[in-house]
Amino acid sequence: MKRADLVKFDEKGLVPAIAQDFETSEVLMMAYMNREAFEKTVETEKAHYFSRSRGKLWFKGESSGHTQEVKGIFIDCDGDTILLKVKQNVAACHTGHYSCFFRKIEEGGCAEISDKKFDKEKVYGDKT
Repeated sequence: MKRADLVKFDEKGLVPAIAQDFETSEVLMMAYMNREAFEKTVETEKAHYFSRSRGKLWFKGESSGHTQEVKGIFIDCDGDTILLKVKQNVAACHTGHYSCFFRKIEEGGCAEISDKKFDKEKVYGDKT
């Protein structure tokens, strides 16, 4: 049995995938994987996702160089969510923050709770 056969992909062929720092347990990001992205991740030990907006496979770090080295792959009790424990290179978020979860909802709005690790304009230009 292939490992991908253990995953319950939805009607669009996707499964949510959460990336978590393998040392600190900080949640870095949530994206989607299709079967190809899951299999490439297993094969290369580098995180691959499926971009819903672009409709194609996406290697994390292909534009920025901020790759995710996969240290462990876990599946939830229902088989419909993946958890990747990763070693994050530089930062996970395209905004420049280490985690995509850098805003805390508070009364009156959101507060940024972390500093940026890189300047997104220098890395991506106007591509984001």
